[in-house]
Amino acid sequence: MWSAAWIVVAVFMLSNSPTPLYAYWQQKIGFASGTLTFIFAAYIIGLITTLLFAGQLADRYGRKRLLLPGLIGAVLATLLFETATSVTALIVARLLTGIAVGIVVTAGMALVVDNAGPIRRSSGALLASMAMVMGAGLGPLLAGIIYQWTPAPITLTFSAELLILLSAIIALIVQPVKAQPPETERRQLRLPTVPAHSLGHVIKGIAFFGPGISATSFVLSLGPSMLSHILRVQSPLIAGATACAMFGVAVAIQLGIKKVAVNFIFLVSGCATCAAMILFVMALHWSSAAFLVLAALLAGAAQGAGQLGGFSLIAQHIPDNRRAEANALFNLGGYLPAGLLPIITGLVIDASSLASGTLTLATLLGLTALMALIVVTFNMLPRSLR
Repeated sequence: MWSAAWIVVAVFMLSNSPTPLYAYWQQKIGFASGTLTFIFAAYIIGLITTLLFAGQLADRYGRKRLLLPGLIGAVLATLLFETATSVTALIVARLLTGIAVGIVVTAGMALVVDNAGPIRRSSGALLASMAMVMGAGLGPLLAGIIYQWTPAPITLTFSAELLILLSAIIALIVQPVKAQPPETERRQLRLPTVPAHSLGHVIKGIAFFGPGISATSFVLSLGPSMLSHILRVQSPLIAGATACAMFGVAVAIQLGIKKVAVNFIFLVSGCATCAAMILFVMALHWSSAAFLVLAALLAGAAQGAGQLGGFSLIAQHIPDNRRAEANALFNLGGYLPAGLLPIITGLVIDASSLASGTLTLATLLGLTALMALIVVTFNMLPRSLR
């Protein structure tokens, strides 16, 4: 279970390692802040495309068979990042990263829960969710430290990431092989689905995970630009440490609320998203780095709680032979807005300003989270009060 979780950590470290390095690439290659959202969107496109089929392939052919090409794709992305001299190279690297992450959030996280067994299923869901956010936080911290204190941040960051991915490949090799269903049970590839009686659980998780991960995506794609251009904070270490702290809060919140009811977990997620968006607007209005960092921490809490609630429902209510597909559907519902909203923001930024784009995204996310909160709160009321 732990070695399977390390595979998740390794790939998610790669997913966010570029965050504090975008300022470096902007100086060396030369591109606008709005272009950052499109580079980030390439990651989402690769991720979402992979999620359409990865879950079914993992349930059909086994977790290990799918994870190996995913890790190879991550290695290729790492080499591209290390040698990138154009926006095109960065986009292709982000696309490959998205494909690798799409495979890991379906097959890798299902493998963690599989190895936990029926008795420790809740613990497996918690570990899988923690591995995801832990890797997402360690990646930018490592890159930020290297960028701050060394003269060759790109080479050193992605050489370190390459070693981490090689260790993940070793961790994959030692994983047990699970027997797959007979050929007669296998169906043609289709859009990811779950049994009809379980669909409501997945949708409920998406309603909170989507706004939460969109909030953290906002921090990763536009946070460094806000720190640099609006708040006049230039340190890459601060950008990396902020991202790491954001996902550190996600891990802490998951540990803190792991034993409470799922509906309460979702309430925490929705409230944190709304509060984060309010603080983002305040950070813009008063040019406050402190408000921006606090908003990032709340965004981490929003994703962590929404993610834990969603994966907990999947672990409890989805059968083993459909779990990877359910993970795919859940992440598809979460990452789709996380990809679309930054693109919309990038268009607004190019047409007006960074401040206008940030305000637009914060408003959309805040309203979405508020609607989800209203629905879940209504469902928690006694029938006599509805």
